[in-house]
Amino acid sequence: MFDLALKIALLGASLSMVGFLYRLIKGPSVPDRVVALDAIGINLIAFVALASIVMDTGAYLEAILLLGILSFIGTVAFAKFLEKGEIIEDDRNR
Repeated sequence: MFDLALKIALLGASLSMVGFLYRLIKGPSVPDRVVALDAIGINLIAFVALASIVMDTGAYLEAILLLGILSFIGTVAFAKFLEKGEIIEDDRNR
């Protein structure tokens, strides 16, 4: 029963990834695309975690952590770029 639930969860994650890719490509505005990209990162984390459970291994836990960190940093960078137009500010006095 647990194996069936895992396979259904993997199928759901795969289908939601298709929906997020559609929103990433077709999104009406740039913030919609950024949210879709963040959701793809979260969905990828879920997919790797489910695959790790199916394979009964803990080898992918570091990959999950790395994906989470990169997804967070990417979302913050996109949000800062959308707000100010630049990611790295140059505050030096000239």
